[in-house]
Amino acid sequence: MTGPGPAGPPRADIFEYVESWYNLRRLHSSLGYRNPADYETALAA
Repeated sequence: MTGPGPAGPPRADIFEYVESWYNLRRLHSSLGYRNPADYETALAA
């Protein structure tokens, strides 16, 4: 088994994907099946 590659450990890549893309675009049932950006826009209006 080898160590992490030049980009860092896979966990860091997965965390980056989840936090920077997936959670911002997926539909959340607690927000009425809207993504967070749409929810905050509707809340501010």
